[in-house]
Amino acid sequence: MKSFENKTVLISGGTRGIGKAIAIRLAAAGANIAIAGKTDEPNPKLEGTIYTAAEEIAAAGGGKVLPIKGDIRFEESIHNIVNQTVNTFGGIDILVNNASAVNISPTEQVEPKRWDLMHDINVRGTFFMSQACIPYLKQAHNPHILNLSPPLNLDPRWFAPHLAYTISKYGMSMIVLGLAEELKQYRIAANALWPRTTIATAAVRNLLGGDFLMQRSRTPDIVADAAYYILQKPSFEATGNFYIDEDVLQQEGISDFGKYAINPDHKLMNDLFL
Repeated sequence: MKSFENKTVLISGGTRGIGKAIAIRLAAAGANIAIAGKTDEPNPKLEGTIYTAAEEIAAAGGGKVLPIKGDIRFEESIHNIVNQTVNTFGGIDILVNNASAVNISPTEQVEPKRWDLMHDINVRGTFFMSQACIPYLKQAHNPHILNLSPPLNLDPRWFAPHLAYTISKYGMSMIVLGLAEELKQYRIAANALWPRTTIATAAVRNLLGGDFLMQRSRTPDIVADAAYYILQKPSFEATGNFYIDEDVLQQEGISDFGKYAINPDHKLMNDLFL
């Protein structure tokens, strides 16, 4: 079923992990995909480049794929990403703000450059990517903004261990809260999506828990499948929500999540903020 045929989806951080999985899922449903990422040359610590990701995405569906080298910390780069997407596909129907930086250090160990990186990408980048896409989303049929960010939970236990990171991710979530209300008049949906469990990504392997946590995680496909269903919802009805991947799939009648487990023999680890 080509439910996203003739739709253009712009995804930040689409080179690997959740961003690439969402791109593949929507491409398989017929969407044209623009992925923005910084990795244009092979890196031994990171899987793939924007070009190898584009090949995988193109193989998944009938839509076209545009890899764009870009860094959403910089306005010029954001405008280049958006302009290239519009010039290639004629507009933007969906924006997925997936790009994110992670550092779960306690306050005394957070270097200013790490603080700046997280806030420049997670909050500032998400805000200005959204801003740059709004004029095109206004012209789209069933336009959506989807941020990969958690539900807002003011329990201090989510602030104490990694205050800087929490503030940055909650910043992304507050953007959802604000844009959903601000853009309601234009029928542009703004929602957040977050996984129930940890997801097997480079961030989990390299920064959070190594192979131990990878074995207790799910594949990015579960988040991609949830995004697939969210982005089909009527934009004038389904907005301002903080979706959890499992809940979305259960509402679609899917209850067997076994296929998403990296290692079915291990107990899954809940993700942060839940």
